[in-house]
Amino acid sequence: MREGALIGPIIVAIGLVVAGIAVAVVGAVLQTADASSELRIERAEAEMARLRGEIDRLSAGLRDAEAELRQLAEEVALGVAAAPKADAAAAITQPAPDLEEDEAFGGTEVMTEVMKLAKARFNKGITQPGNRIMLEILGQPRDTKTVDCSGVTQPHLKSLLDTRQIGPIRVTMLRPALDSLERIVTRLKQTEPEIHDALGTAGALCVRLIRGSATQWSNHSWGTAIDLKLQGRLDGFADGGTQFGLLLLAELFNEEGWYWGAAYSREDSMHFEVGVETLLKWQSEGKL
Repeated sequence: MREGALIGPIIVAIGLVVAGIAVAVVGAVLQTADASSELRIERAEAEMARLRGEIDRLSAGLRDAEAELRQLAEEVALGVAAAPKADAAAAITQPAPDLEEDEAFGGTEVMTEVMKLAKARFNKGITQPGNRIMLEILGQPRDTKTVDCSGVTQPHLKSLLDTRQIGPIRVTMLRPALDSLERIVTRLKQTEPEIHDALGTAGALCVRLIRGSATQWSNHSWGTAIDLKLQGRLDGFADGGTQFGLLLLAELFNEEGWYWGAAYSREDSMHFEVGVETLLKWQSEGKL
């Protein structure tokens, strides 16, 4: 930034302070009427007129400085736009960690490499299930609230749960959720066998409150959510990035009507949960 962009506002501020002092002087003169009051008033008015002219001059200088600053910004932007793009082969051998996933899909084969997430691509037509809808459909998961993973005590919900080996992972969830997860993992094995073989879980059924809440249940409490990891590595929580392999998994989960936690205000890319529309469908089919 050039000096003119900073000096202008400073000079204007000084001029305004001086003008304020001049007004105060005039006020004092008016309060002390004597034989020379009229003369002092005329001199003060002349000084104020001079100060106003100086302020107008400084304001014009400030406008010029702002125009110059805008021109510099445009020149910088044009310089960036004209910069040569990186060689495509270099992008493959040295992929940038902050690529949008649209660019990254063709430039990496490392499933745990972290990419910047474009959230708008995912969860289209799928509604995140809040506690209200979960309680309406499945009721309270247990009699007492807890912040630690605990078991289900509600008899009906308990009767809907099952434990199953699905591909490389073993999980306990609602039976229709297990059926859906099985379809996802089967498709993953067909389309991305390496990711399938590297798949692991950080937990599914876990009856507890959401971290930091005294009233809201985690969706893991009903057996409708699962956390996944790749090659034994968890995706970083709320860091704005997502493992490349989870981007591919998210497409399969979305096709089955699961909501992806990467779209949370605090990104949670390893988390997948059954969406509202899917839950209501299962309910209408008598599966819940």
